[in-house]
Amino acid sequence: MTAVFARPAARTRFPYRTVSWLTPVAVLALWEILARTGLLPKQVLPAPSSVLAKAADLIADGELPSNLLASLQRSATGFVIGAILGLGAGLLVGLSKVAEALLDRSIQMVRAVPFLAILPLVIVWFGIGEAGKIFLIALGTAVPLYLTTVLGIRQIDPKLLEMTHIVGLGRAARIRWVVLPGALPSILGGLRLSLTAAWLALVIAETLGADAGLGFMATNAREFLQTDVIVLVVLIYAAIGILCDLVTRLLERRLLRWHPTYARLTA
Repeated sequence: MTAVFARPAARTRFPYRTVSWLTPVAVLALWEILARTGLLPKQVLPAPSSVLAKAADLIADGELPSNLLASLQRSATGFVIGAILGLGAGLLVGLSKVAEALLDRSIQMVRAVPFLAILPLVIVWFGIGEAGKIFLIALGTAVPLYLTTVLGIRQIDPKLLEMTHIVGLGRAARIRWVVLPGALPSILGGLRLSLTAAWLALVIAETLGADAGLGFMATNAREFLQTDVIVLVVLIYAAIGILCDLVTRLLERRLLRWHPTYARLTA
């Protein structure tokens, strides 16, 4: 007698991506309900619909676009400078023991200093102009990217490097075909951290007597107890942070298609 086995039911994939977006939507809906019913006072946390209405007013009179553009220009300038410095220093230290001896200890000391601790010194150095703000953003960007670049290079399998010596690859070719691809996952992870740090640094930088920017809007709103404007600025920071994270994830998918771990995750 032949045993008949039932075919196992196909596994259904859990909609992780859908749930990840539904959760914040549910939070916003609950927030709206609590605000509309008066359980959340308007002075404490206005309803999302009220915040959107305020955003429409600020867009109509041009205040929000101009301040958003000012913040984006600061963060982009500081991020580019910091990314170049952080990546360059990370490559030097990761590839050279001499560079490590010269740079790493000092960079680790700078990393341990909080932003707020160096704020008075930045004011003394640069005043309250744009240079001090860009310096803070560049510093916040450079350190995470430096650390992850060095870590990525040091985590490369020594056997791969030994193989490059056996096949006779020169130093430039070894860096191009082995070191950089091997460190790329860590570098891209550092890029995500640097984007986050750049926005955190921007918030602090725009307290340095800024006359434009999202931080300037929030500071003015605090003076006049405009909670809806403060909440709007916070939501804009969150939205830009999510957008930056999505961009870096797309870069990971495109640049790391060859990597077995990432290929499996995106399959």
